[in-house]
Amino acid sequence: MSRQPDSRRLSDNPTCADSARVHASELGPWTEVGDRCVFNHVTLGAYSYVERDCDLMYTHIGRFTSIAASVRINPSNHPWWRPTLHHFSYRPGKFGFVGSDQGIDERIFDWRAEDRVDIGHDVWIGHGAIVLPGVTIGNGAIVGAGSVVTKDVAPYTIVVGNPARPLRPRFDDPVIAARLEALAWWHWPHERLARMMPLFQGETSVFLDVAEREEGAGS
Repeated sequence: MSRQPDSRRLSDNPTCADSARVHASELGPWTEVGDRCVFNHVTLGAYSYVERDCDLMYTHIGRFTSIAASVRINPSNHPWWRPTLHHFSYRPGKFGFVGSDQGIDERIFDWRAEDRVDIGHDVWIGHGAIVLPGVTIGNGAIVGAGSVVTKDVAPYTIVVGNPARPLRPRFDDPVIAARLEALAWWHWPHERLARMMPLFQGETSVFLDVAEREEGAGS
């Protein structure tokens, strides 16, 4: 059975669903944000996409990263050191405890902003995963569906579970990951990516051999 061409052609201008809410965020070229997503202080690198019903806060995402539906990244921590966890202590105006002009305790929001999540290039985050504040996910990593990521993830590592733990390397040969990191193909111009498309669709070792020869020749 043949598939129909994908009619949702992207462009230099980000594609953002009408039902998405994007605040204080930067979306790169060829990016796509799905239905009902919520972005708050997010940077989305070129060619990356975020599927429907995702909630991201204070997060930097690299290029060519794939985020499946219903993913939560950097959910807000509560001030556990205070007498109460409830947000009436930092949103007192909302509950009528102070005047509306005194309604926000900025210290808590500044603290949250400092605890950013950093996601690298060519990362895949599976459906329903949660990435907790302060986590860094390296280039080429995979986060399994439903995982809860509480610690940093090394590049080209597959993690799964709650809490997420390393399952195995993405490639059996660690030299492959090192060569991909060194090549940093995600920074190539659009024209070179298009020219190399047949190689992206084939074996990684062949792709690396050709790309490295081009790099050595100054391409």
